[in-house]
Amino acid sequence: MKRVSTAILIALAVTAGPSPARVVGTATSAAPVTADRIAALPATEQTQWRAYLARSQALMAADKAALAAEQRQAGGAIRPDRPHGGGDGMPLDRDDSYYRSAEARAIADNIVSFQTPAGGWGKNQNRAGPPRARGEGWAIVERLPTYAAGDIQAADDRWAYVGTIDNGATTTELRFLGRVQAQHPGRGGDAYRAAFLKGLRYLLTAQYPNGGWPQVYPLQGGYHDAITYNDNALVEVTRLLAEVGAVGASHAFVPVGLAAEARIAADKAVSVLLRSQVVVNGRRTVWAQQHDALTLAPVGARAFEPIALSTAESAGILRFLMEQPKPSPEMIAAVESGIAWLRSHGLRDVEWSRSDARLVSKPGAGPIWARLYDVRTFKPVFGDRDRKVYDDVGEISTERRRGYSWFNTAPAAAIARFQKWKPGAAR
Repeated sequence: MKRVSTAILIALAVTAGPSPARVVGTATSAAPVTADRIAALPATEQTQWRAYLARSQALMAADKAALAAEQRQAGGAIRPDRPHGGGDGMPLDRDDSYYRSAEARAIADNIVSFQTPAGGWGKNQNRAGPPRARGEGWAIVERLPTYAAGDIQAADDRWAYVGTIDNGATTTELRFLGRVQAQHPGRGGDAYRAAFLKGLRYLLTAQYPNGGWPQVYPLQGGYHDAITYNDNALVEVTRLLAEVGAVGASHAFVPVGLAAEARIAADKAVSVLLRSQVVVNGRRTVWAQQHDALTLAPVGARAFEPIALSTAESAGILRFLMEQPKPSPEMIAAVESGIAWLRSHGLRDVEWSRSDARLVSKPGAGPIWARLYDVRTFKPVFGDRDRKVYDDVGEISTERRRGYSWFNTAPAAAIARFQKWKPGAAR
């Protein structure tokens, strides 16, 4: 893998604010992938990006047309009363006998029914219910999400997260189908294998030319188009593709050519991880929650998620890189620099009080890490729904203090793993 020596140019969208009010900036959302932005790329890159955008637009149109046709036949939109949230209903840690059971098959049937024509799945859906009714939407939306201006470009706000890799969607469905099909090697498992292969092709199609993935595909616009590391989205897709590419017993049904494509896609994803590690003043640091699809610069997401280095996501990326059986010199350098940055930015002698949502002094406690750190100052930052960015978590609204994980200990596990890491050794 070729070393990239050019530092990522950080086009910060957080602007300085008055210090007495503890406001240190204003967050802006990521730019979507558009024809105009693609036209600004080097000429050698434009063709593949234009083809990608056209393919995405065609797939969204096809998804919408398929649902509209079903609803016309059904005499209108179908919206059954379905559970929202409360777990996904797809356990992945049971023994083989469970995946042979009628219960597991019912879940798998639900999964197959909710697969979009493009091949993905929506998020936050409990698959323990009955299959999708003909004419029912591909994704469950109980209430319209609230978006700030520019956050979404979909013509219909109800057409959201169709499909997505957010919150484990699509990868979890594929893993569950893989386990069920393995226990039904005959015709009884054909539908699950077909859905798996369709979902695998969906992930390969959704991958950006540079190796990243958007949060939502077909592209939905706004920050959903950014390469998404949030909640380990890209890492989980890459893990799955690497497993498929290894052609183990559980994926023996995958055609050899498709498995090879999965291996190549996983390698491209690792490459974009290495190239997007944020460089500040010539030194590698960690990663943001999301990075611009075209420039790889760190970008903001939701109104309360400004451009910032993200410790939980970075810890997940570093652990993933340490899993690789034959890490390249570039991987080793990325891990070493990322771990060094995390080690030097843990917070000590404090703890997060969940009961009253505040940071309290506790000598000897820690380390804990703020979830987000300013890219320039390396100081913790905290966003609110009005897009104001503060340097003190106590300044944001109670709703946001209680409704978001502003502090975490994920880097501790990555650091502990690093202390035992022997690059290239069998692990």
